[in-house]
Amino acid sequence: MRGSAAHRCRPNLKVMFAAYAARIDRDQPLNGLELGERPAPEVLPGWTTVTVKAASLNHHDLWSLRGVGLGEDKLPMILGCDAAGLDEDGNEVVVHSVIGQTGHGVGPDEPRSILTERYQGTFAEKVAVPAWNVLPKPKELSFAEAACLPTAWLTAYRMLFTNAGVRPGDSVLVQGAGGGVATAAIVLGRAAGLRVFATSRDEAKRKRAVELGALEAYEPGARLPQRVDAVIETVGAATWSHSVKSLRPGGTLVISGATSGDRPSHAELTRIFFLELKVVGSTMGSKDELEDLLAFCAATGVRPVIDEVLPLDRAREGFEKMAAGDLFGKIVLTTS
Repeated sequence: MRGSAAHRCRPNLKVMFAAYAARIDRDQPLNGLELGERPAPEVLPGWTTVTVKAASLNHHDLWSLRGVGLGEDKLPMILGCDAAGLDEDGNEVVVHSVIGQTGHGVGPDEPRSILTERYQGTFAEKVAVPAWNVLPKPKELSFAEAACLPTAWLTAYRMLFTNAGVRPGDSVLVQGAGGGVATAAIVLGRAAGLRVFATSRDEAKRKRAVELGALEAYEPGARLPQRVDAVIETVGAATWSHSVKSLRPGGTLVISGATSGDRPSHAELTRIFFLELKVVGSTMGSKDELEDLLAFCAATGVRPVIDEVLPLDRAREGFEKMAAGDLFGKIVLTTS
């Protein structure tokens, strides 16, 4: 058998099974995805290795296959930002995937990078990262659950509690229920005492959003029963006008993605300035915020919503499902 299970007992491996970008294809990104052997990671000074037990997919991985943030000169590139596994001493850990040029945090004057933009990613048996980027995994969380947190769930956490600044009792609209960030925002918002509304084109996803804690879920563009304090926006062009129109005066729209495109037909500029709305961009989160998120999940019993767990050698299935939007929550890849 070729695949993750065939390689699980090789402590001094020189090559390892991985899912990687071999080519850039902007129109058909999955054409560039390959599964096979890649060199084991080299460890730079101040870096360490993590034996990956679980890693989760993000839309970032699809964008990488399109060449967004990933240049031809970096190929082949092992994909994957998120991982949980074992450090070199056998401790259970989680990887924070935002990396600075120095390999130790992100200084105020240095550009930040995400794994797979410059450095090989987590869809493999091992990954090398700065030692600073390794955090203890709470024992309450499984490897699969912990692997969902560093990108989508951390993004939602920062959007809600840092950039939207919402407090218990505030109201929030989450656009595009079903995606990783949107699902996380619903669950985290409910756990924090927010009044959460959600949208989705899919009736089954609307029903699931309510089961996870949304007060109501609507079709995109539907009139809400009230104007909200904040909107969590990851869809982009298709929902932008509705997001702006759903805010109360002085409300905040936080955007971290644009899966439907980044050029809305109606920017709603007049409404934005007349109602003094705030539009805030948000990307990932800090190491401290990831520590807080891990502690929040451990203490409250909140767990990431997992759509499906697949072995690494079936990674293509996971990519296809994500590309089609046929999921609710996260897809996790395991190496054993």
